[in-house]
Amino acid sequence: MIQSWSDSPKGVEVRPAGFNDVRILYNGLLAKSGADQVYLHCGFGDPVKWHNINTIKMNRSPEGWESTLRMQDNLLHFCFKDSANNWDNNSGYNWTVRA
Repeated sequence: MIQSWSDSPKGVEVRPAGFNDVRILYNGLLAKSGADQVYLHCGFGDPVKWHNINTIKMNRSPEGWESTLRMQDNLLHFCFKDSANNWDNNSGYNWTVRA
């Protein structure tokens, strides 16, 4: 089961979105800097050596930017980038969701 959590100072929130799906909301640095598009860059498994790495176009919502995806291997690691290739990676630590 995925637990909801929030990193409010950095504008990141995670919510369960079904049996094994996770909804990620972002209203952080890139959004506040006026990004015209935000992408979720994510991978699964070991925090040092991600696999099934994807860059997913996020949808604009009243809460900022959001994306929903299916969990794999009980660990999801993620960060964000904008269309100008500026990154928000939690000061190099990324974010992690555990199922």
